[in-house]
Amino acid sequence: MPNKPIFITGIGTGIGKTIISAIVVEKLKADYWKPIQSGDLHQSDIMKVQSLVSNTQTVFHPEAFRLTEPYSPHKSAKLDGIIIDERKIIAPETDNQLIIEGAGGLMVPLNDTCLMVDLIKNLGAEVLLVSQNYLGSINHTLLSVEVLKQKGVPIKGIIFNGTPDESSETFILSYSKIKCLGHIPQLTEVSPASVLQAANYLTTAL
Repeated sequence: MPNKPIFITGIGTGIGKTIISAIVVEKLKADYWKPIQSGDLHQSDIMKVQSLVSNTQTVFHPEAFRLTEPYSPHKSAKLDGIIIDERKIIAPETDNQLIIEGAGGLMVPLNDTCLMVDLIKNLGAEVLLVSQNYLGSINHTLLSVEVLKQKGVPIKGIIFNGTPDESSETFILSYSKIKCLGHIPQLTEVSPASVLQAANYLTTAL
């Protein structure tokens, strides 16, 4: 692998990790891998990203765990009668840049002892943190940054997704000393064309 894998995680659930993953994959013509899919197997995140990426270089690697219920991985796995063993989640081999999409946020449990942030560290990845402006997002973003720093996980940068808020974003970047790698506006239409266009909003530092 030419560079460290980039692990895309968010400050919470439903803030656009999958769309951002598609945009980053398209920008870098990178490979894509989602280790754990929890629920929505008929419309999984790998299927969504595949439908939005138009370059011919990206390879889509299969999930390590496909869970049938739309809950936290540890709960979904229990309902499916299995235990997620994080030691069996091994990054696929590739000569291309690898983009990894997480499930939920950093403190989501995979089993009784392992959190998503622990998996990121095990995979030797650096984090691209997706933030979105809402009441409480400064707190959620800075808490996520602190957890990553405490765990010794490198942070590549922050991407702000959706409606901008200069006051919040300026404080987050100033306090955290983390680079901003782009501002992605709210997409009025989500399509391969809009994803390709949105890639232009990401910085070359990515």
